[in-house]
Amino acid sequence: MRNIKTLIKPLLLLSLCAASASLSAETLSIINQPENSADGVLRPERGMQMQQVETNYGSPLSINDAVGEPPITSWVYEKYTVYFEGEYVIHAATHH
Repeated sequence: MRNIKTLIKPLLLLSLCAASASLSAETLSIINQPENSADGVLRPERGMQMQQVETNYGSPLSINDAVGEPPITSWVYEKYTVYFEGEYVIHAATHH
């Protein structure tokens, strides 16, 4: 019986700590990207190749060299930046 009591106290303390931590958690807000439509900012879609992006959207204002593993390259346009993994688009984010 003593073993159960010695286990219950730490478990209760751990539960109270977890509950209080969740009450004081910070809130993150994610800025919504405008839709990729005629009403939003038209930009390349996931899976497009670099050549397709350049053909359809023109040359970027600047190109940031690949970094990391896998290599991530970014092309900066006036209203958005396109991120590539290898030669394929993984994301296009509008500027704020």
